[in-house]
Amino acid sequence: MKHNLFFMKNILALVLVFASFALFGQSKPNIVILATGGTIAGAGASATGSEYTSGQVKIDAMIDAVPNIRDLANLKGEQLANVGSQDMNVKVWLDLANRINTLLAGKDVDGIVITHGTDTQEETAYFLNLTVKSDKPVVLTGSMRPSTALSAEGPLNLYNAVAVAASPLSKGYGVMVVMNDEIHSAKDVRKMITTPVQTFQSPQEGMIGTAIFGQVEFFHKPLGKHTTTSELSIDGVKSLPRVDIVYGCADMSGDLIDLMVKAGAKGIVIAGVGDGNMNAATLEAAKKAAGQGIWVVRASRVPIGKVLIKGEVDDKQFGTLCSDELNPQKARVLLMLAMLKKRNWDDMQRLFVEY
Repeated sequence: MKHNLFFMKNILALVLVFASFALFGQSKPNIVILATGGTIAGAGASATGSEYTSGQVKIDAMIDAVPNIRDLANLKGEQLANVGSQDMNVKVWLDLANRINTLLAGKDVDGIVITHGTDTQEETAYFLNLTVKSDKPVVLTGSMRPSTALSAEGPLNLYNAVAVAASPLSKGYGVMVVMNDEIHSAKDVRKMITTPVQTFQSPQEGMIGTAIFGQVEFFHKPLGKHTTTSELSIDGVKSLPRVDIVYGCADMSGDLIDLMVKAGAKGIVIAGVGDGNMNAATLEAAKKAAGQGIWVVRASRVPIGKVLIKGEVDDKQFGTLCSDELNPQKARVLLMLAMLKKRNWDDMQRLFVEY
């Protein structure tokens, strides 16, 4: 019953908005699509083969290949980068965030869509969730199949992403990922499967809505601070501190942490076992690194769940931090941004709980 009432409120809001467009002669929303490459822009020699090259199709051609997409909004495409997302880097993140903030500060842009490879899409989405300073919609999309593949899903994903960015319902939801008819929040979304189209899921909090052939519906707001409520900033920032990730396993070697510190890491995330745990040798190396001023965060290699501040490890005692609900790759993103400002342990741990 509650779900039906929420759905009816969404429909009523859409009717009122489109009625106001007709009454006052307002034009369609203005959406900018920022392209970064990825599988959605990939091409291969065979429609049924697995081999392809990312970033072969430019953004204007991608837009033109989607029927009726211009009925949703006035569209402008920009080719900001052209890489497979395994090669995504901090420079592109900074370029993206700065460009989005510039575009959304103007009254002539109502939302942003970003085409992006799927391998690191969740990390880019989370980075933007912390650094974009607008409540206007920012939506990432991509595809698991290249543009030349049989049943390539990229065009429909792009169509639905534009629909979400253009929807008046999307304001204030932070950065979102739209794939496979689902809307996910940047904080919760994870790539869960290697190649199928249903790869993106939010296993703990669930998707926040759906976009089905352009029909947008939201179920709940995302948790955590983001965008306009985020205190993290990249104003004037040209680079981010180096943060490395070490993967936990049975009989792991503690000298991996020593090597990372020697190589110049300013922060280290442990993808620990279970509740962010590590063996005695690695815990000793983590304590040593923390004593040298290196921020060490305990996350978990387990796909779902919260890492406890006082589980088997008392983080304040050992000088480590716990990632709370963030997986290792997102904990790394938050730590890089948090380290741009000098913070004590309590302030740093607060960020992992609130964001």
